[in-house]
Amino acid sequence: MSATHPWTPVLPALGVRGLLRRLSSSRAHASAVAVTPLTDRRTTSDIDDLYHHRRLELVRLAVLLVDDIPTAEDVVQDAFAALYRRHGARLTGLDDPEAYVRRSVVNAARSVLRRRRTMRAHVPPRPRPAPPPEEHVLLKEEHEEVLGALRRLTTRQREVLVLRYWSNLSEAQIAETLQLSRGTVKSTASRALAALARRLENPA
Repeated sequence: MSATHPWTPVLPALGVRGLLRRLSSSRAHASAVAVTPLTDRRTTSDIDDLYHHRRLELVRLAVLLVDDIPTAEDVVQDAFAALYRRHGARLTGLDDPEAYVRRSVVNAARSVLRRRRTMRAHVPPRPRPAPPPEEHVLLKEEHEEVLGALRRLTTRQREVLVLRYWSNLSEAQIAETLQLSRGTVKSTASRALAALARRLENPA
């Protein structure tokens, strides 16, 4: 498998300013945002190709779910390692390897958040270490505003919005990834957009 890419390009490509404009707009406008079907993208059948073409995108997805880059890197690396152990280098038996590894990343991110909640319930909070200089530069004020608002949503709400607006998945694809009904995805997105808009307007 290819070597790990540098993490410094992760956050600039998030386009958080654009995400802010989309997520804080009206629900009617949000529902009209064009979505690029996954079937229009390049599909890969080999794990090296999948890693090369989709790893960075998956790390960006994981960053929005777990809030920090090193953990996001670990989540994606573990997802690919598990994929290799189960299906081999040729991804035998998988019709859609990209959807499979994306679902693994989401599930691993959930596990990370559960472990964090458990640790925080038993261990007094400690000051977070200062971020590397590169991260300080990349996390502009508008990035922090949106990421902070996303953190205050429920896990399901955050997952639905990130998959919808960052990964450009359709309602059907989100439903498959999160093992939910399409109706639940639609109602969750609506409530999450409303909650996010309120928090962006009134951050206190």
